Parts: sequence; structure tokens; C-alpha cells
Amino acid sequence: MNILLLGSGGRENALAWKMSQSARCSELYIAPGNAGSSRYGTNVNIAVVDFPAIKSLIIEKGISMVVVGPEDPLVKGIGDFIAKDPELKHIQVIGPHKTGAQLEGSKDFSKKFMQRHNIPTAAYSTFTKENISEGYFFLETLKSPYVLKADGLAAGKGVLILHDLDEAKKELRFMLEDSKFGAASNAVVIEEFLDGMELSVFVLTDGTNYVILPEAKDYKRIGEGDSGLNTGGMGAVSPVPFADASFIRKVEERVIKPTVLGLNNEGIHYKGFIFIGLMNIKGDPFVIEYNVRLGDPETEAVIPRLKNDLVEIFEAVANGTLDKIKIETDPRTALTVILASGGYPGDFEKGKIITGFGNNNESLLFHSGTANQNESVVTSGGRVMAITALGNNIAEAQAIAMKSAEEIKFDGKYYRRDIGNDLIKLGK
Repeated sequence: MNILLLGSGGRENALAWKMSQSARCSELYIAPGNAGSSRYGTNVNIAVVDFPAIKSLIIEKGISMVVVGPEDPLVKGIGDFIAKDPELKHIQVIGPHKTGAQLEGSKDFSKKFMQRHNIPTAAYSTFTKENISEGYFFLETLKSPYVLKADGLAAGKGVLILHDLDEAKKELRFMLEDSKFGAASNAVVIEEFLDGMELSVFVLTDGTNYVILPEAKDYKRIGEGDSGLNTGGMGAVSPVPFADASFIRKVEERVIKPTVLGLNNEGIHYKGFIFIGLMNIKGDPFVIEYNVRLGDPETEAVIPRLKNDLVEIFEAVANGTLDKIKIETDPRTALTVILASGGYPGDFEKGKIITGFGNNNESLLFHSGTANQNESVVTSGGRVMAITALGNNIAEAQAIAMKSAEEIKFDGKYYRRDIGNDLIKLGK
């Protein structure tokens, strides 16, 4: 069948790499894609939220399945758009409809959903500028550090963790009254800080059945030792050593099952990924957040460990037969390191020529912020490339990834050399 993949990041590059290996995939189109995804299919210069152009492409290319990579088109209703269009309603879509996408699109919606279905999460309350004084009082009832989350999508930058009460109150005012994150912070969720070890668990559901994909741990801060500003993610490791079989069983019983059952019972159409951001607190899982797509850069570590035919899994999602699928996983460790533009996550320059990646055979290379320009590959984003290495343990995978990271060159290149060190220190 002909398939359309929406997105342009490292996540989509990894998905395109995997989907292109399937005998079930005749032609793969990526919109808009990047310099790396063109190796696995045909890039089409269409924005992920340009629904009329997406419709025209589906009809023109005889596309049977649409796989949605990023959250924005899901939150804006690409699934509903296709389902309600008489010419498109037969198209299979991997991704939830708009209501289900509110699990990520609205922090308040997701927290209320967790409360309704007794899913363990941090205590919280939601505030707007009309009751900001109540927000100040709620902060005073909490212990430091203080967690403030913009209710809507803020490009991964809408979460603040602050240690000073006065600073937390000031940032709450900036978010609500000064629109620090635009419309995304018209409402702000304040929640208690959960102190534990973080990881991400990935689930695919057909609305009734589900499969659990390999888990991962990502590294959000720009600086080594988890210092500095938050980013979209500077690296990832899969599997996560402290997420043993016993812990994952707790996640399944306490989080995954009630989530899928809750969506079903509430009549929410959901066929796609559920990313569950978790905190392991003394062996018990607590949900930090839901995402309604795969994470980035976790995808670049998780997908290389998946032995199954990904398109076959997607067909089972669309057809409601996911109970017939058994996930097979490479037992080796995958470690991903992100090569970023100098200055990221602040201001950075684009258009830097990238060299040294053509003969890299030891690692997998997934493009993120790249473009083709005058027969060269150049930087076009803050996160430029994801390098994934597989090894028998974290240290081995790390050594291979770091060697590859050194070989690739572009002006201003930056990457964290400590991805996985915290897990190695645990003796894992």
C-alpha cells in the first residue's frame, strides 16, 4: 500500500527508515520530511497542518494509510478531518481523533482523566488569570520545588520547575497575565513535584487492545549532568535498567489498562500511540504526562530495537486486531545522542554544511533539522541529527555513538557526552 507519514524530525526519519523495510509498503511519502527521510521515501513540501493539501496528496498518490508523527496535527483534528470527509473516510489513520489528542493538548484534560480513572499522578490544581490569587495560595501549600505547566501545547517548553516560591509566583504571573507561552498558558496547571527516576513507556492501541513497546529514558537538559535549559531532548537510552519486569507489570496494571479502558468507556476514538511519561518513586509508577505520539529522541532509540514489521503493526491498529500481534524486541541496548546547533535551545544559525556522515556504518543516523542545499546537506534546526548505536550494554553502545558523533562535522556542533552515564553509575 501507499503510505503518507507526516512530520520532519528525527522521530519521523526513524519511522520512515523502519516502515520502508516492510514488504507491505509500496510507496512512502513524507510531508514535509528532511534531508535524511528522502533516503526512504519521497519528501513532499506540505505542512503537517495544511489539511486541504494533505487531502489532495492522498487522492493524487492513492494513499491508503496516514501515520501522524507530531502532536500538532492530531490536536488540530487531522483524524476527524479525514474520517468526516466522504472522499477520505476509508483512509486508515494512525493517531487519535481530536478529543483523544487532548491527553497531550490540554494538561488539565489529562489530569482530570487520570483522576476519573484512578491513575496515579501528582496532586494538582488548574488556574487562569481570573483566579491567579488562588494560584499564589496553592503554591504556598506546596513544598519546593514548584512545577508549573502551560495547559496547552508550547513546543516542549511549557513546563517550569522552580525552587524559589517568589520566583514561582512571578512566573505564574508571566504565564497567565503576560502570556509567556501565548495561548498555551491561558491556563496553568500547578502540581506537586515528584522526586524519583524518570522514564517513558510507549503503547500502541487499536482502541480496545494494546501492545507495549520498549521503554526509554531521555535527557532533556542542554548541559551535561542534566544542567542548563530544557530542550526537546538531547539523548535517550533503551531499555531502562531500573524498569524491570515487576515495575512494568505495575505500569500495565495501574496505568496502561485503566488508560485504554478509560478512553474506550468514554467513547473517545483512539487508534495510535500513547506515550506515558512516568516517575519511578520507590518502585511505584506515577504519571507525569501523556503524549499522543512517540517521543523524540526516544523513537530513535526504541524503533531500532523493534524486530516486528511496523507497517503490519499499524494495519492491526487500524483493523482492531492488535491482540494478534506479539512484540519482538532486540535485547541489546540502544543509545541515542543528539547533535545540536551551537546556541540551541536559544538562538542558533542555520545553513551550516554537514560532513563526515556518508561512511558511518557503526551507528544509525537519523536526520532531524537538516535540509538539502546546493548539493550539500546543511543544518536547518536546533536539533540536527540523532545518532543511535546498539551495544551489549550501555557503555558499549555509548562508546560507539560517541565515536560516530565525533566523526560528523558542522560549524557549532554540540552534543552531550554523558548520555547514559547515570545508568552506568547505577551499575547497570
